Amino acid sequence: MSDSTTDGGCGTDPRGPFPGDGTRAVRAGLPESVKHEPTLPGPVFAAHFHLPGDPTGPYTYGRDENPTWTLLEQAIGELEAPGQDGAETLVFASGMAAISSVLFSQLRAGDTVVLPDDGYQALPLVRTQLEAYGVEVRTAPTGGDAQLDVLDGARLLWIETPSNPGLDVCDVRRLAEAAHARGALVAVDNTLATPLGQRPLELGADFAVASGTKQLTGHGDILLGYVVGRDAEAMAAVRRWRKIVGAIPGPMEAWLAHRSIATLQLRVDRQNATALTLAQALRERPEVTGLRYPGLPDDPSHRVASQQMRRFGCVVSFTLPTRARADRFLDALRLVDAATSFGGVRSTAERRGRWGGDAVPEGFIRFSVGAEDPADLVADVLHALDETAA
Repeated sequence: MSDSTTDGGCGTDPRGPFPGDGTRAVRAGLPESVKHEPTLPGPVFAAHFHLPGDPTGPYTYGRDENPTWTLLEQAIGELEAPGQDGAETLVFASGMAAISSVLFSQLRAGDTVVLPDDGYQALPLVRTQLEAYGVEVRTAPTGGDAQLDVLDGARLLWIETPSNPGLDVCDVRRLAEAAHARGALVAVDNTLATPLGQRPLELGADFAVASGTKQLTGHGDILLGYVVGRDAEAMAAVRRWRKIVGAIPGPMEAWLAHRSIATLQLRVDRQNATALTLAQALRERPEVTGLRYPGLPDDPSHRVASQQMRRFGCVVSFTLPTRARADRFLDALRLVDAATSFGGVRSTAERRGRWGGDAVPEGFIRFSVGAEDPADLVADVLHALDETAA
């Protein structure tokens, strides 16, 4: 893994010779400077635009384009695909809107798609809908590159790495090469890693897809999704799907997302460093089993993760002996919100089994590390473990 304060030699921002992640995040998507204008223009609230004569130009109707989306899409593209002039970015109303746009725009009845069987809990719902449309769905675990075994004849391979919530990692380069050799497209859910953790397009993927609801925006106050792709025809189909279903973000959400990206590197580095500190502390607790964090040298995913990730994420997962112990532990935490989702500046944790959609033990905890002082957060977690030991 490269130094956390640089982009690891992965390319130069097309806007200037500044490869650092912090510089890239702060400057991403900003328009050219105009005297007396704000450096980041405010949200454009418009359902329609003045359009005399023939309907030409970039902005015609609010379901198709919006100037606030344009700047945000430029910003995300500069993070996910720096230096890749042919890459296109589209923003959506949520992460699931982005995921659906790729799956339903690229697949037809009779096609086969390969999904992870340990991914985001909404994927089984997607599978049901795909099968209702006549698409064959195959699944395999993320770990061990097991999806390789079911690739033959597939139209699309969907990768989620690290997986949510189990934090397994697969070799994106290896899977992408194998999929392309079989004529399949490759999409990578990059939500947990963020573009500062890994860049799927540089690893060979055709699409990078993510929920911007999580660490990308980091404040737990907006829903957002995005797709970045480098094939013009495939992205035209994604854009058409967005238009048909109207899965568009509001201008205020888009503006808030763009504003939040400026602090992405600061938040990510703080949260990732604290996540490693917390994982190291949890490793010493006898009641904790199944501890996973790709940044731990002895984690099963560390070797592969260190080859393709520049940061390992803000999520730590582990299991406590029983459901009751897990619930008591969560109740005893003082600095951690009991909430779903992850990636926010305030730490959150939950017992994932309460949703019923993840194949995890009853005492399984998904812990999202926030931006609190590391010593305070670790002390709170250890105190909660001690208090609930009886």
